[in-house]
Amino acid sequence: MHKAGDVVLGGLFEIHFFSFFPDLSFTSEPQPPTCHGFDTPGFRQAQTMAFAVEEINRNSNLLPNVTLGYSLYDNCMKLAIGFRAALSLVNGQEKQFVLEEACVGAPPVLGIVGDSSSTHSIAISTVLGLYRVPMVSYFSTCSCLSDRPKFPSFFRTIPSDAFQVRAMIQILKHFGWTWAGLLVSDDDYGLHAARSFQSDLAQSGGGCLAYLEVLPWDNDPSENQRIVDVMKKSTARVVIVFAHESHMIDLMEEVVRQNVTGLQWMASEAWIAATVFQTPHFMPYLGGTLGIGIRRGEIPGLREFLLQIRPDQHYNNSNGNSMVNQFWEHTFQCRFAPPPAGWMEAGGTLCTGQEDLEEVETELLDISDLRPEYNVYKAVYALAYALDDMLQCESGRGPFSGHSCGNLKRLEPWQLVYYLEKVNFTTPFGDQVAFDENGDSLPIYDIMNWLWLPDGRTEVQNVGEVKRSAFKGEDLTIDENKIFWNHESKKPPRSVCSESCPPGTRIARKKGEPECCFDCIPCSEGKISNKTDSTECTSCPEDFWSSPQRDHCVLKETEFLSYHEPLGICLTAASLFGTCICAVVLGIFVYHRKTPIVRANNSELSFQLLLSLKLCFLCSLLFIGHPVLWTCQLRHAAFGISFVLCVSCILVKTMVVLAVFKASKPGGGASLKWFGSVQQRGTVILLTVIQAAICTVWIVSASPAPHKNTQYQDDKIVYECVVGSTVGFAVLLGYIGSLAILSCLIAFMARNLPDSFNEAKLITFSMLIFCAVWVAFVPAYISSPGKYSDAVEVFAILASSFGLLLALFGPKCYIILLRPERNTKKSIMGRGI
Repeated sequence: MHKAGDVVLGGLFEIHFFSFFPDLSFTSEPQPPTCHGFDTPGFRQAQTMAFAVEEINRNSNLLPNVTLGYSLYDNCMKLAIGFRAALSLVNGQEKQFVLEEACVGAPPVLGIVGDSSSTHSIAISTVLGLYRVPMVSYFSTCSCLSDRPKFPSFFRTIPSDAFQVRAMIQILKHFGWTWAGLLVSDDDYGLHAARSFQSDLAQSGGGCLAYLEVLPWDNDPSENQRIVDVMKKSTARVVIVFAHESHMIDLMEEVVRQNVTGLQWMASEAWIAATVFQTPHFMPYLGGTLGIGIRRGEIPGLREFLLQIRPDQHYNNSNGNSMVNQFWEHTFQCRFAPPPAGWMEAGGTLCTGQEDLEEVETELLDISDLRPEYNVYKAVYALAYALDDMLQCESGRGPFSGHSCGNLKRLEPWQLVYYLEKVNFTTPFGDQVAFDENGDSLPIYDIMNWLWLPDGRTEVQNVGEVKRSAFKGEDLTIDENKIFWNHESKKPPRSVCSESCPPGTRIARKKGEPECCFDCIPCSEGKISNKTDSTECTSCPEDFWSSPQRDHCVLKETEFLSYHEPLGICLTAASLFGTCICAVVLGIFVYHRKTPIVRANNSELSFQLLLSLKLCFLCSLLFIGHPVLWTCQLRHAAFGISFVLCVSCILVKTMVVLAVFKASKPGGGASLKWFGSVQQRGTVILLTVIQAAICTVWIVSASPAPHKNTQYQDDKIVYECVVGSTVGFAVLLGYIGSLAILSCLIAFMARNLPDSFNEAKLITFSMLIFCAVWVAFVPAYISSPGKYSDAVEVFAILASSFGLLLALFGPKCYIILLRPERNTKKSIMGRGI
């Protein structure tokens, strides 16, 4: 299709699906290839460029006094044909093939709109870029074309595959599909998309590919069968396809033959609008397909322009290869004169050129879903606006050397490239058109879905959009309520290699398999994971522990010898009971202080002993309750001083008993001189002060302190008092023990003294009990965990205190209360009891 003008724009479109190249015999001039399989949507795209040129020519505000022309060629989906056509355009030849050595015809084109294939655009732009001839593609999406040094004059009004791949990954993430198969065509479009998809998918961490297969270029039944077998055996329910529809036809026939259903297909923009698959033959398998669609636009007046198409009889007779004439023959199933041999005999009809397009069903007039056409429309206007900006340049203020401007008579293509890089306008549909530093346009796609209606018809509906945001990256919007799912559940399918690991578990990768294939391992004790698919379990803070489900941290159970638990209650009750018993005994002794049995046993030391025993009972309470600094410091000091005071009284009493016996012998009166009341008090005080000094040095040098112990049980915090200095604790116990042993030895020496109420026997017995309790205490204390070590120490304190109380004061109280007749001086001095 050609139209003359002051400036001519070239166009490359896919008007036929297939082509045939005759064999080269090298004995005659090679014949041009023939094309067949008319593609009506491709013809509509070419007509859209013609419409845009006509619209610009009618616009007095854009390129006034300049008439645009066009020269449009069919590439027949073959690189060789498309490349020849591009060279024909830039060389200024009106003939279709450069093999015809004609050097006359229209002037060279200013720029080219095309090509529809990335592979074609790569080859053509590589050559055109050498001469800076601008090329604006409406359908080439390969991300490789964004390489500006390699393709300096290439632009496009469709987003690159780099964005399309990221949009696909966004959709996968949206529906939770982490396990998918990828099919690509064996060309630049498919192979670059595969590399980009693998790279971006790995970086996003959004999923893995179950398989990657390259579709054969030509029909290869065995290869197609192998690919379909891989799809059937895989657990991936989602299949992503980056390929042109012509590369998929044979594969889909094999899918139908093997009856492979239940797959969720995801289509790239190259075939999401392909009507060849929207038939009852394929829809049971492809129904519900989701895909990336080129931005839909509206072009007012296009339908009216298409209705005005009429065949050019003169052009048909002279060339026989007019796009319009071929469309006419394809649409009305007729042939222009002269018809092919045998056409009339087979019942064919001749085309008159007066047939009515509105009376026949044709895709040409369906402008409800203009997508590639909208990109063609924007590409033509981009070239026109760039040319308009260049022609409005004021001499002396231009961007070129010497501040010169481009001139229509001496126009250079590279000058137009400069203005194309800066073009910025808005279409009547409201979309902004501009190119970035790589020649890419503003990325925006529609999300499409194939709706399979009950009556068998197919409707391609828009269910969302994805675009790039300056702040958010890829911004995806999907209306899930509109999506048709071709599955029994009527819900999105599940496509994962391994089910998500719930909170409380972590992912454990399977060796030799993709990262999406994993096992779920429960978190160990003390660690949690509170999110799905956690790669690591995090440790709980010091005062917390993992819950039984390992999905959150709970405050650790605290353990100490409490007043509220049965053990603590029993020990507290025993301590108070012992204190009360001491008070009762003290009251009895005070009340009967003038009786012989009280007076005979050194009543003052007995009173001191009872008071010290009361302190021993009370000091055990310091070991019960939540440990704090003052209780930790006081408990062992009070315990040590109280018991030294108690044992000191017993020791002095024992020494007094022994001194009295010696004084009763001839010449022994001097012994009582050294054991008078003052000496007795002084001895008790001195021995107690020594223990107080030991406690003071211990507290000052290495003070006992409260401590949160987590060594016994990880899920509990044991509050305890650390002794600070083991040596100090050992000296304290050792001092008490040495006094007790000394007292026991002296009492043992006086056990057989001739007295009816010899207290030495009771002292000996009490000291044996005392020593036995504290000797057993040491290993029990060391081996008891947590609060039980405090309980052992309290038990030892109470046991030894009760032992002393009962052994020393039990027999006396028995006589005072129950056998008063024996509480006489005669009875005590005269006979045993």
